[in-house]
Amino acid sequence: MSLSHTPRLGRELRDMRLKGLHFDPWLPALTVALVAVGLVMIYSASAPRALSTYGNGWHFFLRQAVWVCLGVVAMAVGVKVNYRRWQVWVAPLLILTLGMLAAVLVPGVGVQAGGARRWLGLPGMSIQPSEVAKFVAIVYMSGYVVRHGRDVADGRFVAVLRPLLVIGAILGLVLVEPDLGNAVAIALVTGCLLFVGGLGWRYIVPICLLGAVALALAVYLEPYRLTRMTSYLNPWADPRGAGFQVVQSFLAFGSGGVGGLGLGQGRQKLFFLPEPHTDFIYSVIGEELGLVGALAVLVLFALFAWRGWNVARACPDPFGRYLALGLTLMVVLQALINMGVTVGALPNKGLPLPFVSYGGSSMLVNLFAVGVLVNISKARPGRW
Repeated sequence: MSLSHTPRLGRELRDMRLKGLHFDPWLPALTVALVAVGLVMIYSASAPRALSTYGNGWHFFLRQAVWVCLGVVAMAVGVKVNYRRWQVWVAPLLILTLGMLAAVLVPGVGVQAGGARRWLGLPGMSIQPSEVAKFVAIVYMSGYVVRHGRDVADGRFVAVLRPLLVIGAILGLVLVEPDLGNAVAIALVTGCLLFVGGLGWRYIVPICLLGAVALALAVYLEPYRLTRMTSYLNPWADPRGAGFQVVQSFLAFGSGGVGGLGLGQGRQKLFFLPEPHTDFIYSVIGEELGLVGALAVLVLFALFAWRGWNVARACPDPFGRYLALGLTLMVVLQALINMGVTVGALPNKGLPLPFVSYGGSSMLVNLFAVGVLVNISKARPGRW
């Protein structure tokens, strides 16, 4: 079934109960595989530093395991709640999200680390509102395209401007943190939904140009971003400075070869590769598991994209189709960006590898998104 705009479904479809219908078993299976790979590699990548810093090599593994457990609960909620309710709740969710993004910027409320203020402190943990913002932005844009898809396709200015203002408010707050990576991810996914919703080229081209100008300004106005860009163009020009992270990633992949050095045998994680258990965990996979392991992870994400697309295509409800597409893109695009950064194909944006990198908020939101995808897959009559 096409993802293009369709008339609203009748009352009988809107009231359709999802209970008892079959769901796509591939999605949870692929997610479990990626999470398992992530837990193993987080321990392998972080154990030396955790032992040196905290006196416990299991420090990061145990913390991530807690977030995985919380994520499983969130995924169960996503599976249980009828996905159409998120469209009904989108207004309060938007207000809550904007409030959280603003609260992060308040001294004493937001938690600052590494020169950025991106987290809200909670008892025993912290949460990153920009991760939540990705899900809420997708829900908002999916519902908007369903309700106003015809006006968007006809190119009515007000219909196009309204979602741009809402998403622009989210992007503005995320950029101020600063968090360019998640801002780019939100812009890409919501832009894709507008495009699939029928937005014409006469708007797409100016929006893309405006986005490119905004991105260039964001890079130019922050010295560290400009340094990242120049090091991306030629990391070997400053291999011990701005290009250090990417060069160490290259060395990790190069030393891994086809079969890898063996699990736990990587050398670049030993105080050479910065943040080996977070943004650059794919480099550790390439070194320890080799080309075979790196391709295996890539195949898992490709299969995830395939099943997510099938869920979107098979859903009889327009909102469900757009939501499934958006959530699939949220995971897959971020994975491609992360992998692209580690192999030097993209400049460093500080995005974790979904389900694999260390990071509680990312794990929680992504597992919840999988639960929502599974719930959407239940709307397809018959077996998968």
